[in-house]
Amino acid sequence: MHELESLGLLRRTRLVSGPQGPRVVLDGKPTLVLCSSNYLGLADHPRVRQAAAEAAMRWGAGATATRIASGTMTIHRRLEERLAAFLNRQGALLFGSGYLAGLGAVAALARPGDVVFADADSSPALLDGCTLSGAELFSYDHLDVDHLRWGIARAEARAALIVTDSVFGVDGELAPLRELAELRSRRRLRLVVDESHALGTVGTEGRGAVAEAGLEDRVDLVLGTLAGALGSYGGFVACDDVLIDYLINASPTLRFSAAPAPPAAAAALAALALLEQRPQLVAKLSANAALLRGELERRGLYLGHARGPILSLVVGDPEAANEVAEQALARGVLTEPLSAPIVPASHSRLRLTVMASHRREELLDAAGVVADACERVGIDAPEEYFEPAAAFEPEPDRRPSQIFDFEAERRLAA
Repeated sequence: MHELESLGLLRRTRLVSGPQGPRVVLDGKPTLVLCSSNYLGLADHPRVRQAAAEAAMRWGAGATATRIASGTMTIHRRLEERLAAFLNRQGALLFGSGYLAGLGAVAALARPGDVVFADADSSPALLDGCTLSGAELFSYDHLDVDHLRWGIARAEARAALIVTDSVFGVDGELAPLRELAELRSRRRLRLVVDESHALGTVGTEGRGAVAEAGLEDRVDLVLGTLAGALGSYGGFVACDDVLIDYLINASPTLRFSAAPAPPAAAAALAALALLEQRPQLVAKLSANAALLRGELERRGLYLGHARGPILSLVVGDPEAANEVAEQALARGVLTEPLSAPIVPASHSRLRLTVMASHRREELLDAAGVVADACERVGIDAPEEYFEPAAAFEPEPDRRPSQIFDFEAERRLAA
């Protein structure tokens, strides 16, 4: 613990009193939240809260069993049907969390001897799912389709699966989905896309990046969380009925974890209805993100080329990131400092997220607080952190075992 603290890497939980919203009472003090995934501000919406309360009275507090035992309840089936329709899929399948959905889907779709290709910045659920499956992981450079193409060519018949986030959770960048879909079709691979940070935030109706790109029929499986824009808790996959049946029988996280609690499922169902009825929430979220980004950049801070409600302010040092966050919190603005192991220590940063329910004045004031804190700590968020990596150049003498042996690569990195 002392070593983590000396390196600026020690994290502690903070206590929120009352419901989650754009402002909370944090450790007893009123605070503006700029680090929540409650993108549309629906977690404390009256209709969402009422739906959860009524579900608790009707179906109880918990499902108490796995989906394939006695855990699948009426409310789960209703939510699955609505999610499938919203995402233009044949079916959807609920999991206990977004992490369990990604972990269980990849673990079921890959097997020992296969090679899974994952963007280096993919969500932990996707990367850990590869490890759980026993397949070998080829981690291609972030957003680098040429590197991916090279790896697929060398994997030959072992290539099985491409996995990626659509909107990356740390920097908010968009994956090159069209290029990935083209590779998927040409090489007869499956493509799995995590839409956790895209659902409710991308596209005019908030249906996600896959739908916005018109790629529903070229992405085999999308997965997401109910804990983001839908303001609840749980996770899901959406795909065709054949894959749904397969995952019910093959996903370890579905077999060995309880079904989502009925109040959480009902809350997500109510939030999804609000999203469908009020697509202007997505436009408001986009406008708020542009406002905060523009004000921070006007004050000399650079936030890269990401799109959407996630803003990443790289400061380069764990202690500096923590100090900026603490100074902002002292003035009533809660941000999220990120460092190792989530990102390299040299790329430590503040991660800021926006909600549709933030007011203009709140965001302008918050930008001033963050910019002042950066100035006092001596941070200018230089652009070089966001420059694209050098073009991938293959190493002709690199043996396949060096490419795919994930454990060996990890030992070398250590």
